[in-house]
Amino acid sequence: MFSSIPSPNSGSLDLGPLALRGYGLMIALGVLAAVWLAAKRFTERSLNADHAAGIAMWGVPAGIIGARIYHVITDWGRFSGNWGEAFKIWKGGLGILGGVIVGYLAAMIYCKRANLDLRTAMDVVAPAIPLAQMIGRWGNWFNQELFGRPSDLPWALEIDPENRPAQYIEQSTFHPTFLYESIWNLMVVLALVKIDRMKKLSKGMLFVVYFSLYSIGRIWVEALRIDQATQIAGLRINVWVFSFLLLLSLGILFKVECKGRSIDLITEKSQNKTQFGPEEGQFDDE
Repeated sequence: MFSSIPSPNSGSLDLGPLALRGYGLMIALGVLAAVWLAAKRFTERSLNADHAAGIAMWGVPAGIIGARIYHVITDWGRFSGNWGEAFKIWKGGLGILGGVIVGYLAAMIYCKRANLDLRTAMDVVAPAIPLAQMIGRWGNWFNQELFGRPSDLPWALEIDPENRPAQYIEQSTFHPTFLYESIWNLMVVLALVKIDRMKKLSKGMLFVVYFSLYSIGRIWVEALRIDQATQIAGLRINVWVFSFLLLLSLGILFKVECKGRSIDLITEKSQNKTQFGPEEGQFDDE
């Protein structure tokens, strides 16, 4: 039985003369896995599997830019006066929400050019996004970053002294929040695939379900983290952002799905009246 999870001694993998940065490697593997899953799901809908790579070609670069911009905006104080650090993506610091939003805008452009229904495309890629996140989060493990409060649990994460916050310099093990979020993302992937197979949601709503499920996990993970972050009223800014996103996504789901069911109910009643009309002579004058 292990007593803690060790952290890598280096943030890169040395393959002879080639050094692969673990952070970038995990993001790349996450993208490849997402494209694979999306291609499989396009095929299941009798659509061209190449759309998965096409969306990735537009969405991934745009998403990385959006994710970095989101991180810089929400951690403005860390970069103020030292803007050169804002371009060092390999050191970590990608805000997933900014990546998804800007990536979505890029996907809109691709879908318009490829004559692909946007809502269908978003339903297809919805489980692929948390799959990429699940793998990409392991980049934080390589960088020894974004961990939680000190912990002595058997799965606590070992952090080197130079990577510990000053107030916790004497502590050696911390909550592995990267692992918590990775496991949560796996559950989100499985839940989205299951929900999609039930065929109960309106077109495009699986993407909204992704936002709601991811937000739930992100809120409690953020509550554990101790890295420097902008705070509002004593709470990390991302707690506020994902709480708002959760309420917004649930509101959209409620409005769209309830409206859809009301329309279906009215249609069903209308069909029943047509099918089961009054019997012949039932209302004839006596």
